[in-house]
Amino acid sequence: MSTTKKNLSQLRAAIDEVDRELLALLNRRAGFANEVGELKRAEGSPVFRPEREAQVINTLQAANQGPLKSENVATIWREIMSACRALEAPLRVAYLGPAGTFSEQAAVQFFGSSIEHVPCVNFDEVFHAATAGTADFGVVPVENNSEGVVTRSLDLLLQSPLHIVGEVSLLVRHHLLRLSNSLEGIEVVLAHPQALAQCQGWLTKHLPNAERRAVSSNAEGARLAATNPAWAGIASERAASEFGLHVAVHAIQDDAFNRTRFAVICLPQTLQAPQASGRDCVSLIVSVPNRPGAVHDILVPLKQHGVSMTRFESRPARSGQWEYYFYIDLQGHPSQPHVAAALKDLQSLCAFYKVLGTYPVGE
Repeated sequence: MSTTKKNLSQLRAAIDEVDRELLALLNRRAGFANEVGELKRAEGSPVFRPEREAQVINTLQAANQGPLKSENVATIWREIMSACRALEAPLRVAYLGPAGTFSEQAAVQFFGSSIEHVPCVNFDEVFHAATAGTADFGVVPVENNSEGVVTRSLDLLLQSPLHIVGEVSLLVRHHLLRLSNSLEGIEVVLAHPQALAQCQGWLTKHLPNAERRAVSSNAEGARLAATNPAWAGIASERAASEFGLHVAVHAIQDDAFNRTRFAVICLPQTLQAPQASGRDCVSLIVSVPNRPGAVHDILVPLKQHGVSMTRFESRPARSGQWEYYFYIDLQGHPSQPHVAAALKDLQSLCAFYKVLGTYPVGE
């Protein structure tokens, strides 16, 4: 057996040949996807099935033998599926804009880049776009691992006809952006209130005299920072490129492992609750009668039926009576008998009960 190593030109030729084979296979896959799309149109079923895409990616990651990393396999196949979906019609996805926000990054991470972008000025507009049909889906932040829940998103979920059909967890890196590549002369730091809170320790230590000014989004803060040399924004590297800014300081968030969880929302007629994927979550909002032990009582069915709770948050009901809504995340899917039994018993104990969504657990 020959042990002669290939030289650079031979390796490049081999890569070119593999690329041509990959292109042919991808076009073959796209052809099958087109056939699936025709069948879906004939039967009136949705083009996008998050549980199916999650299953495809999970199966490929389990079969992966390397050297590709599993997270890269997920990224590659999400883009392949996004491109195949767009052959019929790109999904319209609303998120907190403008371009360069973490919400936009979350939307692309979940749906792939072959989408029609619908940037909105605030969370209320994201919900309105998805409700009115301006967008097929919306993407909103619901929780940060250091600052807790995003209260406006939770309040809107309570009032809205939209439900959650997916989630994505994003590792958030906040960078200080400005026209010059230094910290000298910064008078104002602009960012979304959540970003200012997530960077408050760094700002107190390094820019104690700078005004902290809340704006509608981090990308909007970056856009404004590009108009004044004494201003700086807190945003992503993508925002820096978008608005022609320097990254004066990288990763100024107080938590090195800062993550934000985003919910993917839509009308039930756009997409029904996804079927079980094997790794699922049920999100609820409930309230209980104002009596001793009521909160304890709603936890009993979960223990009795062996259902794990991964989140429990309270929000004032704004009734003036010191009443609260409770936001609960449970592991599992309602198609599983023990989950269905727990939900039935839980509902019987509640004064108010709303399922926000059932969906595959994000990566």
